[in-house]
Amino acid sequence: MENFTITIARQYGSGGRTVGKMLAEKLAVPFYDKQIIQLASDESGIDVKLFGQVEGGMSVKPSLFNKSGLYKGELIPPTGKGFISDENLFNYQAKVATDLADKESCVIVGRCVNYVFKDRPNTLRVFVHAPWDFRVEKSRGKISGGDEEIEKFLRKDDKRKQEYYRRFAGGDWSDATNYDLCLNAGKLGFEKCVEAILAQMEVMGIGK
Repeated sequence: MENFTITIARQYGSGGRTVGKMLAEKLAVPFYDKQIIQLASDESGIDVKLFGQVEGGMSVKPSLFNKSGLYKGELIPPTGKGFISDENLFNYQAKVATDLADKESCVIVGRCVNYVFKDRPNTLRVFVHAPWDFRVEKSRGKISGGDEEIEKFLRKDDKRKQEYYRRFAGGDWSDATNYDLCLNAGKLGFEKCVEAILAQMEVMGIGK
């Protein structure tokens, strides 16, 4: 059986990360999320905090060479002027994700991997979303403060992800055409989301 990859993009509070972990357990394959940042830091030698800054919406240093910022799969070597740049940090994460997928079947959450893997065979790209009230409810206990603070955080996080995706992948992060399967976790529940992903894998002939 050839390696397969399931990529999951999700709205905060939708339970997409939980769905991804449940799916990985069901398929008995590794699950990767923020580990990719640490692995990219280890491979490049660039401080892991800088990766976190770029993902958080801050700029470390724009690339001198790739003016558009869109991912093109090219790494700038340590001797290059743009080695520690926003784009190169993203490129290292993309390389790590690609290396992991080459080595083994896995589930990967976030990091715009749906775009990086858009032409990769045996890949299912999933977007998990949920109604606003559902997201607010699921975020209680994770975010300090009342519902007003939670809603403010959710709006900010949606904007951050939108801008991050537009910057490195182009287009709209929440556009259904960027994915093979979009799931409303608020209506389906997490177990049904996992079942829907498994069914879609069967339809697409992935994991056989």
